[in-house]
Amino acid sequence: MRLLYSCSELGLGHATRTLALGKQLEARGHKVHFFTGNRALQLLRREFKHVYTATPVGWYENAHGIIATASILNILFPMPVYNNDKQRFEVKTSSAMETTHRYYDLRKRIKEIKPDAIISDGDIHALRLANRWHFPSIYITNLIRPSIGFSAFLNPGERFTERYVKNCTKIIIPDNPPPFTVSEYNIGDPADIGIEDKTEFVGTFIDTTPVKGFETQIFVPISGPFGTRAKLTNTIIPALQELDVKSVVSLGVVGEHKTLKTQNLTIHTWLSTQERQENMRNAKIVVISGGHGTCFETVKYGKPTVCVPTQPEQLANGMKLQNLGCSIVARNKQQFKKALRRVEAELSHFRSCAERLNTISNKQNGLKRAVEIIESLA
Repeated sequence: MRLLYSCSELGLGHATRTLALGKQLEARGHKVHFFTGNRALQLLRREFKHVYTATPVGWYENAHGIIATASILNILFPMPVYNNDKQRFEVKTSSAMETTHRYYDLRKRIKEIKPDAIISDGDIHALRLANRWHFPSIYITNLIRPSIGFSAFLNPGERFTERYVKNCTKIIIPDNPPPFTVSEYNIGDPADIGIEDKTEFVGTFIDTTPVKGFETQIFVPISGPFGTRAKLTNTIIPALQELDVKSVVSLGVVGEHKTLKTQNLTIHTWLSTQERQENMRNAKIVVISGGHGTCFETVKYGKPTVCVPTQPEQLANGMKLQNLGCSIVARNKQQFKKALRRVEAELSHFRSCAERLNTISNKQNGLKRAVEIIESLA
């Protein structure tokens, strides 16, 4: 099959899933053409031959995280924003204009590629393209109709985009079936949305075979855009310094390899995949922001977590993990310190719940099932 595969670049969770599924599809002999932007583009180009640039579409974000009010205004109007990586002010194009450019980035190569199907990981624009050009389409997502922390002002836009979700051929949720779906509060009820017959919870794309390690430290893997990283850094590091517990922090700064040690706190600007896995394995508690992929990383290692969300999707994932007994959600430094103390005091209980979720997750083979669904379109 010839496949056009569009991947959202909002966070690297979409790119991580795309890497895993894309390799499986190419190993099966399918020719896959990938579209994405920003850091996801760099990651995919390291692994695949046919990778094309697509205009990124993003929220308005600064050092305080995602700004909901500014994001709503930015739908129609350009907004000034400070680029911390380049240390200068820039103008963020309106989301409407970004959306238009992305759609045409995808469309201009469609006659050249002549895909048998279109795959979208979190990218509504690809579903719109499939709908307009009458291609079979598969939507891979952990977010459809969020119910926690989502601004009511965004509901009309959410309902508008749902029509493309309803028109796609199949919806793949890379998560556990209910009632153990980590992204449950972000997906909503497929029956209520009207997509139950085409939706399948296939399981995570991450290998969740349990791996045991030591419990020697608190591990904090920070990732995401600058605003997300800055908010987490400013909340978590001062709290860890005050608590004086043995901790390892990765700041998620791509390309920098520096290390700072102060008393019981070790701060790395960046960790390789192997270093990250080692620290995850040897952690007794992992501090996360609540990204979907990171949640399942902690499930793999059976680790209790403290979730410090920076945006609604992460909050919803954290609340579900909290309800499953695997985590506590904290919104600020004081709540974080209190949550960390509680998880440490009740470590055996939280660990037991995390290991139970690992056992349930490990019964699924999300990658295998996703490939089967895609190939069924032929």
